[in-house]
Amino acid sequence: MNKSDIIIIGAGPGGYETALAAAKEGKNVTLFNGGRLGGTCLNEGCIPTKCLCKNAEVISTLREADKFGIDDFSFSLDYRQVVARKENVVGQLREGIAMMLRSANVNVVEAMAAFKNECAVVAEGVEYTADNIIIATGSDSRSLPIEGSTLECVKDSSDMLSIEYIPESLIIIGGGVIGLEFASIFASFGSRVTVIEFMKQILPPFDSDIAKRLKQSLSKRGIKIITSAAAKRIEQTEDGIVRVTYECKGKEETVESSDLLMAVGRTPRVSGLNLEAAGVEYSAKGIPVDDGMRTNVENIYAIGDVNARMMLAHVATFQGFRALNTITGRKDNIRFDVVPSAVFTMPECGMVGLTEEQCKASGIEIRVGQSFFRANGKALTMSEPDGLCKLIFRKDDNRLIGAHIMGIEAADLAQQCADLINADATLASMEQIIFSHPAVSEVIMSALHSVK
Repeated sequence: MNKSDIIIIGAGPGGYETALAAAKEGKNVTLFNGGRLGGTCLNEGCIPTKCLCKNAEVISTLREADKFGIDDFSFSLDYRQVVARKENVVGQLREGIAMMLRSANVNVVEAMAAFKNECAVVAEGVEYTADNIIIATGSDSRSLPIEGSTLECVKDSSDMLSIEYIPESLIIIGGGVIGLEFASIFASFGSRVTVIEFMKQILPPFDSDIAKRLKQSLSKRGIKIITSAAAKRIEQTEDGIVRVTYECKGKEETVESSDLLMAVGRTPRVSGLNLEAAGVEYSAKGIPVDDGMRTNVENIYAIGDVNARMMLAHVATFQGFRALNTITGRKDNIRFDVVPSAVFTMPECGMVGLTEEQCKASGIEIRVGQSFFRANGKALTMSEPDGLCKLIFRKDDNRLIGAHIMGIEAADLAQQCADLINADATLASMEQIIFSHPAVSEVIMSALHSVK
């Protein structure tokens, strides 16, 4: 009989990292990999898009070579080499994961499993059992239920990463993280980009001050952004032109392009698991779990995108650690209210903690400090003056509870602020920190000094 201590279904960041952590503790682990090791993040999300982001950054710098005293400079872009570099990076990381799993003696089954009962799963006709089972199947791209959404011309993020050409023009439905990263990438590559966003601001989860400034910055780079606009219909003409009809301020408008990306979020991957056989409650919104990542069935857990609590790769990993701690009866101090996140546009954005809007909605009195990258020496030397750093402190105890940053190195700065929040840093304690000079991180120090 194929008996394990722990079965993990899904080999994305949550699945394989938890498998490695469990194996390190001496657990016998069976990991079911229904696709490619690393899951969506490594193969069709975080990593390949960051490869393209780097290419886009280099191209943008080359286009501004005259700023650095380089005259009469010209270059050409071979997109096939861009794609090849991306595939090489992804392949290298995927092989690294495979090697770590082999070294840890994790039993990797190259198939997806479905439940037989609460203690057993079946994959390709073979039954596997375990005392505890962790579901880590991730998510799929979501689409709008509008006319024409199933046309072949409608691409999702995975499709965009697979194309071997640069679109002449590109419509992106959705102004969230995925949509804006692709907008920034392909605008840099030379595509004419239009973004249609249903909400009144892009990046709905981000602080409104950051979202507004990013919209201004992306617009200056030639990206057309239409907010408060509802896509109604997608059509494709006989000569291949894609046409999107949308409603904005009560009026119907149309926009045309050579290509279209649907980037309206992701949906938990629950189909095919036969969850009914195990008695696990679920819906199209995902699998509900408690704070220990346990489902309604005591020995079955769900982590990452499939529980839809927070769809971020690093959250999946730490939810896996929490599930493992629940299984072993250990307490931990993982704070899921302090999760840094980023969008790798140009300029990039990073955030952690509460936004000003969330504080107001919760009745939390706050103090706010702001600083601008145009006053930062290092940012100016890098020719990156566009940016804002916004820090939010709770008024009653002056503890840092939110940080929202747009500008060069914003993702790393948000992580620095996450470290401070985890350490329960206050305005007074942060004012005692020595910041390196010259460094972009000095925008944090400058924001501290401006708190009102």
